[in-house]
Amino acid sequence: MGALKGRDLLSLADLTTEELQEILQLAAQLKAGTLKPKCEKILGLLFYKASTRTRVSFTTAMYQLGGQVLDLNPNVTQVGRGEPLSDTARVLDRYLDILAIRTFDQHDLEAFASYAHIPIINALTDLEHPCQVLADLQTMQESFNSLSGLTLAYMGDGNNMAHSLMLGCAMAGVNVRIASPQEYRPLDSIVQKAQAIANGKTEVIVTADPLLAIKDAQVVYTDVWASMGQEALAETRIPIFQPYQVSEVLLSHADKEAIVLHCLPAHRGEEITEAVIEGSQSRVWDQAENRMHAQKALLASLLGIA
Repeated sequence: MGALKGRDLLSLADLTTEELQEILQLAAQLKAGTLKPKCEKILGLLFYKASTRTRVSFTTAMYQLGGQVLDLNPNVTQVGRGEPLSDTARVLDRYLDILAIRTFDQHDLEAFASYAHIPIINALTDLEHPCQVLADLQTMQESFNSLSGLTLAYMGDGNNMAHSLMLGCAMAGVNVRIASPQEYRPLDSIVQKAQAIANGKTEVIVTADPLLAIKDAQVVYTDVWASMGQEALAETRIPIFQPYQVSEVLLSHADKEAIVLHCLPAHRGEEITEAVIEGSQSRVWDQAENRMHAQKALLASLLGIA
């Protein structure tokens, strides 16, 4: 894992296929307890968006590695009073060993990384959510023993989750089908990047037809219909996205052994039914746990202690 030491993870596309596979293998070893790297490093969390799983999983992962965590809440630091991003980045670079940022604009994340020398991790932006997909792929691998040849069907908004799933699945040898209303499709630039990564070996498909996407899929994935910052639009989106709800009826068109994933938080009765998220095919809680293991592997790799 030496090649990852000191690098940033701003997008899943920053990794090679081999590096992605190595992180997933390391995550499995850390979860099993067969590998126990130790560090005395400091992780900073700079979160401009609310968080439960990302904040707690990063904090727990770093503590389990033996490091420390500083929660750099923008509301109680000079960041919240308008200190220039370039100044904040260069100061934190002198104090911390690694920094995870959860923010809105991908360009702000990239600008921060350009001023700091320590590794910068994308803990979510409006464009991508790479750390979530590391946990998703780990969960899929645990369920099917291999990622190669699986098909993932994503239902709903073509948002940051759809973007990172396309990139991650293309790298991992997983077919990915995104089903979104026409006006909520993922960005063409990300679709094209994922298709270039897949290079014809797997399919990257975007469709408005949920039945076409879910047919015989082994993994069915969904996310909220209105992401953080879009709450005012939630009610207007419900009738548009209703055909994409992961219900028992829609799930019946997937592979009979299909698993269901959701990055959480879930709005039960909207993008997913109560019966499905609590049903036998749900792997949502394993998926949530794997945030900690996958991010522990990522931290260990970027810090060069694995």
